[in-house]
Amino acid sequence: MTTPTAEADIDALIDYGTAAGKVEPGGIERIPIEERHGKPWHLFATWMSPNLEFATVFVGVIGVLYFGLSFWQALAAVTIGNALGSVTHGVLSAWGPRHGLAQMVLSRTAFGYRGNILPATLMSLMAGMGWFAVNSISGAYALATLFGFSPQLALALVIAAQVLVAFFGHNLIQLFERVAFPVLLVVFVIAATSTFGHADLSTPGTGGTPTTGAFIITLAAAFGYAAGWNPYASDYTRYLPEGQGRMAGVFAGLGDFVSCTFLMAVGAASATIVNTGLSKDASPTDAFTHSMPGWVSAITLLGIALGAVSANVLNIYSGAMSFLAMGIRIGYRLRRAIVAAVFGVAGGIIAYAYLGDPAAYENFLLIIAYWIGPWLAVVFVDRWMRRGDDEAITTVAEDPTSTNWAGPIAMLIGLVVSVWLFSNQTNYVGPVPTANPDFGDSTFFVGFLLSAVCYAGLVRVLKPTSVLDRQVA
Repeated sequence: MTTPTAEADIDALIDYGTAAGKVEPGGIERIPIEERHGKPWHLFATWMSPNLEFATVFVGVIGVLYFGLSFWQALAAVTIGNALGSVTHGVLSAWGPRHGLAQMVLSRTAFGYRGNILPATLMSLMAGMGWFAVNSISGAYALATLFGFSPQLALALVIAAQVLVAFFGHNLIQLFERVAFPVLLVVFVIAATSTFGHADLSTPGTGGTPTTGAFIITLAAAFGYAAGWNPYASDYTRYLPEGQGRMAGVFAGLGDFVSCTFLMAVGAASATIVNTGLSKDASPTDAFTHSMPGWVSAITLLGIALGAVSANVLNIYSGAMSFLAMGIRIGYRLRRAIVAAVFGVAGGIIAYAYLGDPAAYENFLLIIAYWIGPWLAVVFVDRWMRRGDDEAITTVAEDPTSTNWAGPIAMLIGLVVSVWLFSNQTNYVGPVPTANPDFGDSTFFVGFLLSAVCYAGLVRVLKPTSVLDRQVA
């Protein structure tokens, strides 16, 4: 089912081709077969580069520095969390070549056209605002430390680079990530060698006595980081030719897992280093590079800044895609590019506001997993119940009259109940972890299971409707 407007949008994509210097036209339209290009192995660099940045390092740091885990305990926790988040990322990435649609557009089959506003709004806020601000701040601190810039000037430079690449769109983003990948890999391998050379991996964690709860919280933070890319997945595989979904999923999942686990291990090791002479007001990037030789510190800071840009071009791009997936109409051929620029500016304003307060990072990592878990459950159960009918799934995802209220209801039930009972945050601790600290933060797992069960039951009562149902009737 295509409307005249949709057909015009698809026509606009025909002249996009493979050129990285063209601004990607259109918005969230299905990619025509004749426009498909790229190789599945490109996805390895696409998902390695954005994780080779300081935000990934800091997940490993918090397990040792704040939760008291030893290096080996923290490594085990982040490995499990990353594996879970990367497997789901690979599965979702495989859907892009099959349908040619962005991830939050495919989400409509489980939520309906209007009900999909719930996850699409959360995704827009998380990517275009939240993650953008977090990564921009780490990149700005790195530039400021290296060149002596004011943090405000450094932040402006980082934001300008991010917005420029995201504005041009898919082809330039893919090229940028492939070019950045070997540079970032070399930089962080050197940084890792220096870090492990100074680390004492036998030392206990510094944040207190390690507990099962601390292990679970660290695992959940790692999962929240790796799975934080899940709602973006098919945005970067929808241009691939049909039939390449499986390999796209393999390379996307591997890129996510390898990069996250590698740098989180480096972060955990860095937290075992005693930094004498470091100012108590030093930024997190200062603390990470303090023990490194001067030249290693310099290239690492450059790598942190480049990694922030690599991550945020995806955040801006997918944040804009999710905004359009909410059903908001913008009648311009460059609607995606325009929305991306607006998101970049808005995210920059938020980053400026929180430039001096990076301490809320750990809470942010856990909070993003809170909604992604229930969303994943609904999407996966819906896909399983449809038994892989690709043509029908594509038709329903593009139908502006489709309804499926079981999706948003099941997601809200899983989200509200799991946060109320199981959340373990600085500002709110639910009844279960209050009474049983060893539960850590199990909010994601409970939310996932609860939403899955609710959707499987509700969808049989609140039956979805779409153009396919009306055609049969």
